[in-house]
Amino acid sequence: MSPQPAAPLAGTEAAAADLQQRFAAQRQAFRQTAPRDHRARVEALGALEAALLRNEAALVDSLNEDFGARAKQETQILEIFPTLDEIRHIRRRLKAWMRPRSVPANWQVWPSRARIVHQPLGVVGILGAWNYPVLLTLSPLANALAAGNHAMVKPSELAPATAGVIGRMIAEAFPPDYVTVVTGGAEVGAAFSALPFDHMLFTGSTRVGKLVMAAAARNLTPVTLELGGKSPALVHADYPVAQAAERICAAKIWNAGQTCVAPDYALVPAPAKAAFVDAARAAIARHLPRLTAGSDYTRIINRPAWERMKALLEDARGRGAEVVQVNAAQEGWSAEDRIFPPTLLTDVDDDMRVMQEEIFGPILPVVTYDGLEQAIDYINDRPRPLALYYFDNDSLRVRRVLETTTSGGVTVNDCMFHVVQNNLPFGGIGPSGMGAYHGIDGFRTFSKKKGVLLQSGLTASFLGRFIKPPYTKWSDYMIRFLIGRPKR
Repeated sequence: MSPQPAAPLAGTEAAAADLQQRFAAQRQAFRQTAPRDHRARVEALGALEAALLRNEAALVDSLNEDFGARAKQETQILEIFPTLDEIRHIRRRLKAWMRPRSVPANWQVWPSRARIVHQPLGVVGILGAWNYPVLLTLSPLANALAAGNHAMVKPSELAPATAGVIGRMIAEAFPPDYVTVVTGGAEVGAAFSALPFDHMLFTGSTRVGKLVMAAAARNLTPVTLELGGKSPALVHADYPVAQAAERICAAKIWNAGQTCVAPDYALVPAPAKAAFVDAARAAIARHLPRLTAGSDYTRIINRPAWERMKALLEDARGRGAEVVQVNAAQEGWSAEDRIFPPTLLTDVDDDMRVMQEEIFGPILPVVTYDGLEQAIDYINDRPRPLALYYFDNDSLRVRRVLETTTSGGVTVNDCMFHVVQNNLPFGGIGPSGMGAYHGIDGFRTFSKKKGVLLQSGLTASFLGRFIKPPYTKWSDYMIRFLIGRPKR
């Protein structure tokens, strides 16, 4: 019989007790197991890859159930493929990453030698997100396993069917004292965050990220926070406006805009506003000729999220924004089916909620600017975003935007594709997060970068005469030599 994951925990005390027990078992197993060598880590990554392939159909079905409707192809393209691609990338390069790296020792201790060793941290905690529950749970797990750690994983309770599949596939692939999955609601998440992990990674909202960080601080647990924010898409006046609108809108309608790196608003030259809106409307209609049954359009995750989209829209409309909803087939929709049509907003201002909060849905405000410097100032006057998208074929201007703005990551002339580049770190800055993972950066995040000096006996004996008590005049000569004189 296949092993079964534990049932969801109920009650704060029960959750805390169960989690403590699981954590203690993992910590003991980590201490008793010799540091996992390259072969063992590659085998673990292979087990994760095989489990994902075996459960692909179940994950596709569970995500369709959790969202109410999500195209099979969207799950495969945005979650299954990038996770598998990253696992395979890690497996191919892990031996080189694990190899101790020799570095020069200071000349004062020659012929001593120095090296850097990457060592597993121990037991790490991973808190996944509901919007991409496969990618944002299993990708950091792959990074943690590559670094030689044991891991406790909590998928989001807002995607319960997918959390159940992830729990079963992990239980089939790994013993619970190596990798275990915890399911449950907010009380379980709070108890999970309070465990004294050796590192914790959280993906989700800024509000919950603050709670996770506060809980981790009590144990001095280092954290990686992958949050979000208002990621701008800046279009230069010289860039073809229709092409920019096509690429921005394609990224915005993936997962119905429920993506942390989705373009949150578009910055377009004032004279190009009408052309951009027309091109955006045409692009959305082309990609989504239908929104209801049988379409490729993802539903909003739950009723409260749908109601929030409605409230954002009503607030903007009430404050003077022009609303353009794209519903090519003129179909009916409602809160019950959780369909929210892709929506463009113009004539927006900073007093509107839609310009103050991360939208996390299929609403795209269009903001106009009069010159590139004004657009750069507009971005820099706001909290640093998780992503920035700039559309321009002029390399000097591209360089200027890259140098004068700060964001977690950038894609030039498209949106979101920097996130799935295995050789690029993924992470935010400031309110959009801290730390990074993916590829070698994930390996480093979940490792202790330990410095090692192999002291030469000759050096130790020689220096010992001068830099240890009792000090003599020869000590003074040596100290003056080491300190040196200022250059003239």
